[in-house]
Amino acid sequence: MNSIRTRLLIWLMGALVLASLLASALTYELAWRGFNTLRDYGLEQIAYSIMRHDTQDWLDERPDNGGSKADQPAGTEAGKPGDNELAPEDQGQFVSQIWTPGGRLIYSSLTDTGPPMQEPGLSRADWDGRLWRTYTLRDRDRVIQVATPNERRWLAFLEYLPWLMAPLGLLLLLLGVLIQTAVRGALQPLHRLREEIGAREVALLSPLDPCEMPDEVKPLVETLNQLLEKVDGLLATQRQFLADVAHELNTPLAAIKLQVQLAQQAGAAGQPASLDELEAGIERAVHLVAQLLQMARLEPDAQKWEPRPVALAPLARERVTAFSAQADQKDIDLGLECDAAPEVQGDRNSLRVLLDNLIDNALRYCPRGARIDVRLQQQDGLTVLEVADNGPGIAGADKTRVLQRFVRLRPADTTGSGLGLAIVRQIAAQHHAELSLLDTPGGGLTVRVSFGPAP
Repeated sequence: MNSIRTRLLIWLMGALVLASLLASALTYELAWRGFNTLRDYGLEQIAYSIMRHDTQDWLDERPDNGGSKADQPAGTEAGKPGDNELAPEDQGQFVSQIWTPGGRLIYSSLTDTGPPMQEPGLSRADWDGRLWRTYTLRDRDRVIQVATPNERRWLAFLEYLPWLMAPLGLLLLLLGVLIQTAVRGALQPLHRLREEIGAREVALLSPLDPCEMPDEVKPLVETLNQLLEKVDGLLATQRQFLADVAHELNTPLAAIKLQVQLAQQAGAAGQPASLDELEAGIERAVHLVAQLLQMARLEPDAQKWEPRPVALAPLARERVTAFSAQADQKDIDLGLECDAAPEVQGDRNSLRVLLDNLIDNALRYCPRGARIDVRLQQQDGLTVLEVADNGPGIAGADKTRVLQRFVRLRPADTTGSGLGLAIVRQIAAQHHAELSLLDTPGGGLTVRVSFGPAP
């Protein structure tokens, strides 16, 4: 779990749930106490109501006044309408009882005796296997007690509990959504920083702007800017060194080659074989320097170019013509097949370098009498450039490795430098084209470059 967003959500949601549980417990306790207080107050009001309304009736029927009501069985009230036969839905709601000051039960709303008489005030009593809440009121003439079973009170409280907890649940849900939104908004600068860094290319190593970043992210941005500055300086130094070396080597090598050619002409038939080997070495060095110059020019910040429509057919015809003399020296059939006049978006000089390296690479590795075909065609909306030969080809395991720099599969057979296909790969990537190395039917190698449709 390495996500800052996930950690924040877990901690904040956990704290919210814990706080909600504590608030729920506190709310429940306070609500239960308040509910009990209201119910106890109701018992007290019922007891006072019985005393106010029935005092004179019970005084007239006291035993010392000759009344006969005291002799009635418990739970009866002779001569009064609505004696102890309550409606079925009122059974068990509460029980009212009346005693004489001496402790003799003279009335009960139940058919049986009901809870025993308690001390004045609020009390708890166990009767008939149930726990009762009672309120006892005593005066000079009688004792009145009102009782209710605790389970009835609990069931009544449960009916109100969902309505009590519903606002808390809605508050918890709302706070959860707000916390998630707040965390997403707080981490948005990190997302912008990631997108800005991910969208940058090698040529765009300018410092990041820390002005809109939060204070916690600014040290990270400043450190990244320092790293970008070091990398930019290192790349600039590397590119300058490469260009300087290639440029400085080009002139003396050209002079040495010219001197060798003059020596060969002067020596005529008696020239030593060492001059031929020297010429071959110089030719290889000149080719390497030329390709190093090409790679230096292909660096992202070496030159700025805007994509323009480039007609590939005239460019391919021009490059095939340029290599015709070299192909004739090796008796290689170099031709061009063009089914259409495709255009691609790109840089003409870079595409010329791509064609030069593909054709030169094929000429170097194909034996005498081979065939090289340069094809231009449209396939499924794509512009496809192919350079196919019937030479030795490349094994499947080496097709990925050969695209790397300075990789030569058969160094003893050719004077190549191992940079041709690496340059082709770099130019294809700059033009957002797909480079593929395929097997030519019948043997050989086919290099295919597929360009996207021109806008």
